[in-house]
Amino acid sequence: MIKVAIVGYGNLGRGVERSLKQNQDMELVGVFTRRAPENVATEGAQAFHMDELNNKRGEIDVCILCGGSATDLPVQTPEVTKYFNTVDSFDTHAKIPEHFSKVDQIAREHQSVSVISTGWDPGLFSLNRLYAQSILPQGGTYTFWGKGVSQGHSDAIRRIAGVVDATQYTIPNNEVIEKLKGGEKLELSTRDKHFRECYVVLEAGADEEAIRAEIVSMPNYFADYDTEVHFISMDELNRDHKAMPHGGTVLHTGTTHEATKQVIEYNLHLDSNPEFTASVLVAYARACVRLAKEKQFGAFTVLDIAPKYLSPIDDATLRKELL
Repeated sequence: MIKVAIVGYGNLGRGVERSLKQNQDMELVGVFTRRAPENVATEGAQAFHMDELNNKRGEIDVCILCGGSATDLPVQTPEVTKYFNTVDSFDTHAKIPEHFSKVDQIAREHQSVSVISTGWDPGLFSLNRLYAQSILPQGGTYTFWGKGVSQGHSDAIRRIAGVVDATQYTIPNNEVIEKLKGGEKLELSTRDKHFRECYVVLEAGADEEAIRAEIVSMPNYFADYDTEVHFISMDELNRDHKAMPHGGTVLHTGTTHEATKQVIEYNLHLDSNPEFTASVLVAYARACVRLAKEKQFGAFTVLDIAPKYLSPIDDATLRKELL
C-alpha cells in the first residue's frame, strides 16, 4: 500500500480524499491543515495540524500538496520536499521553470522525489502539446480553456485585500476554434483566444474601482486578457457561482505530404475541476513513489515520467490489454 498524506484541505484536498477511495493500492494517512483540526470536516480522514507532519515521517510515502499556486506552493513544496516525496499542482505557467529549479535542488540534496505542476493544464494538456508538436512539426498548437471556473485565478482574486470571495470563469473564443479546425492559419495573441469574467464579493467599504484595477492588471493572471469584473453579494455568489465545471481543448493543426491537412484534438469536459485535478495528482503520486523506490531523486514534471508509472497494473498486462 502507498501511504498518502493530504496537505491542505480545500476543494482540491477534498477531491484527493475522494479519489484515494477509488485506488485500492493507496491508503490515506491523514489530512494536514493550518486550521484547527477539530474544525476541519473531512469525509472520514483523520485531520492533523501542519505542525504534526514531520512526526509522521516513517508513516508517509508521499504528500499531495493541495495549496494554491499564488502563495502556498512556492513555499510549501520546497519545504515539505526536504522531508517527504511530494506532488503539487503549481499552475503559474510563467514561473514553472523557477519553481522546478528550486524544488529540484532541494529534492536532490535531501534524496526525495517531487512531481510538480501536475493536473490537466499544466499536466495532461502539456503532454498532448508535446505529442502533437513532435508528430506534426509543420503546424501550430493552440490551447483553449473553458468555459469553466479556474481555481487558480479565483484564488488569486481572493488573495486581494478587501475581497471576501470570488469566482472566475475562463471563456474560450469558439469562433476562433472553428476557424482553426477549418484549416485557417491564424496568428493569435493571448487576448484573442480567451475572455475572463470575474464575480467578486467585497468587504463592506472596500474600494470597487481600486480592486477592479488590481484584478485586471494582475500579471500572469489577468493583464494579458480582456477581463470583466462583477461585484455581487455573497448570497448571489453562493447561489449561482459555486459549481466547479471546467474543461478545454488542445488543438494542433499541421500538414504532412504536400500540404495534406492533419488535425489533432484533445478535449476535456469536467463537471468538477478540483475532483478531476485531484485524480491526476493521485495517479502521479503513485509514479512519485515508484521513482523514489528507484532512487531517481529530484524534481519531475509530466513530461519526464513514463505513462506506465501512473498505473497500478503490471507492465505485461498493460502491453497485453492497452497496446
